[in-house]
Amino acid sequence: MAADEVDLASGTQALLSGSSDVRGLSVTELAEKLFASNPYFSAGFGLMGLGVGLAALRQISRRTASLLYKQLLVDLEIPSKDKSYMWFLDWMAKQNVADAQSANRGGFFGRRHLAVQTQYRQHDNGSVTTSFSLVPGPGTHIIRYKGAFIQVSRERSGRLMDLTSGTPFETVVLKTLYKDRHLFEDILNEAREIAVQKQEGKTVLFTSYGPEWRPFGQPRRRRPIESVVLDETVAESLIADIEEFLDNGKWYYDRGIPYRRGYLLYGPPGSGKSSFIQALAGHLDYNICILNLSEAHLTDDRLNHLMNHIPERSVLLLEDVDAAFSQRAQSTDQGYVSGVTFSGLLNALDGVTSSEERIIFMTTNHPERLDPALVRPGRVDVQKLIDYASPYQIRKMFARFYGDLATEKLADRLVDIATNLGRPLSTAELQGLFITFKSSPHTALEALEATKHNAGI
Repeated sequence: MAADEVDLASGTQALLSGSSDVRGLSVTELAEKLFASNPYFSAGFGLMGLGVGLAALRQISRRTASLLYKQLLVDLEIPSKDKSYMWFLDWMAKQNVADAQSANRGGFFGRRHLAVQTQYRQHDNGSVTTSFSLVPGPGTHIIRYKGAFIQVSRERSGRLMDLTSGTPFETVVLKTLYKDRHLFEDILNEAREIAVQKQEGKTVLFTSYGPEWRPFGQPRRRRPIESVVLDETVAESLIADIEEFLDNGKWYYDRGIPYRRGYLLYGPPGSGKSSFIQALAGHLDYNICILNLSEAHLTDDRLNHLMNHIPERSVLLLEDVDAAFSQRAQSTDQGYVSGVTFSGLLNALDGVTSSEERIIFMTTNHPERLDPALVRPGRVDVQKLIDYASPYQIRKMFARFYGDLATEKLADRLVDIATNLGRPLSTAELQGLFITFKSSPHTALEALEATKHNAGI
């Protein structure tokens, strides 16, 4: 090694000493002669050239892969905030792994990480049914759909959170060949159809959760409008008014009139106010948004936001509207107080920022407690008394519950007992009586008459 170093030094010195071999050479030629005669310089430049070549090759391969990806692949991102996100998860839950090899059916391959999706349903009779579906959890999965392979990546953010629910923000990304991009629309259409079928013939109840509306429980089976018996012409007049309103949107717009309608149903408890609203929503194929004005954390801004973002084809229901502002002092003593002010409610109903295409129903047991500013035209356009059961309602309900067993003679006797009971009879009380004695109208009449004697009348 020492000898080589001596040779390198002596050779370099000879070149630089002005010997006859280097006389008359330019600087470039001198450098070439020096590097050519020096194996160490040659090896260094060779390695440097190899590194540059590999870096260039890597950059070319990356750009080529990116170009091929853009030309051959396409992806679709579905964030958890989008409505179709839950639709897609329901669609995934229904995919049959056993049919994965079929060209016409979908299925997931290589599922190793699963997530559980629980369906909870409470039936009208109070019984509860639960079912579980296993869907692909966070990670990458491959699905075969209509003969094409699609990569499904379910990604869960470790930092971003949905502040309204406290759950991590999620994203589902679908990736497939560009020529099969039309399958994305097919999948979303199928997912939407599944969601629509779950709600078909049913009424969805929404409640406020933070700044947004969310479904409350499972969709309810629509209640027939005939099942809520109101006094003569009351139901018919309300139905005619709201249908006339829905059919004349252009008339409102042409005249610059705000396209909204407000209804106030008032009367004693158990007279059927809320039941009629639910049946009416089903009759119109509308959903119901229920808003509690006495909620502790409800503010004027949030109220205005909610009332301006009501889901489509939904009516807004404000129950017991008199209770929200009538006893604010007592509410403070009890440790809870509504953040909504009376002026905030009025502005949300028909202020500058109030929404269009809106139907509002308010209910109250004490209309005399309502401020005249709340029920003036423009905020409340129609007021209807839903009173205690009248002879007309008693006959109609009796015939509906007992059918052929409800003879005219028994109906007359029932009306006579009810009118001489010494107190008003609500439709809820009457319905409870008929439910208790489902198959025996005679026993129902005797039970009602017994309440009269027990009261000492």
